Amino acid sequence: MFRGFFVKTISFVGYTVQYGCIAHCAFEYIGEFVSCSGPSMEPTITNHDVVFSERVSRHLCRIQKGHIVIAKSPFDPKMNICKRVMGLEGDKVCTSGPSDVFKTHTYVPRGHVWLEGDNLRNSTDSRSYGPIPYALIRGRVCLKMWPPHSFGVLAESPNDGRIL
Repeated sequence: MFRGFFVKTISFVGYTVQYGCIAHCAFEYIGEFVSCSGPSMEPTITNHDVVFSERVSRHLCRIQKGHIVIAKSPFDPKMNICKRVMGLEGDKVCTSGPSDVFKTHTYVPRGHVWLEGDNLRNSTDSRSYGPIPYALIRGRVCLKMWPPHSFGVLAESPNDGRIL
């Protein structure tokens, strides 16, 4: 009696560990669902939208200008940010806000990207904290999943949906 219970318990634990490893690999190397909050990506992504962030592009170094990415916050590693890639290493980018009279520019250093929200007047992004290391990128947002009426593939053009 006790032996049968012990065998079933060990078998259950073994299957749980196997499925846990499969789930971990899927979320780490394939993609994950992310709930977005805040106004910085409006109107493209609004508060409480759920998006799918794929990880393959990041691992293959295929992140391009115009892609929307999920990245670790440079201020708080427990928090993720959702922004659009506006510059890659070597690119000249504008560091001024939309209402600044004098425009300033800088170059994105090697191994970094320049991120900005689509809602330029209400976004804390690389204009505030500078370029971020490529290693902080968690994945590329490719699908908007929720709400159902806005389900679909997201635009990759940096000019689509931007509020100046």
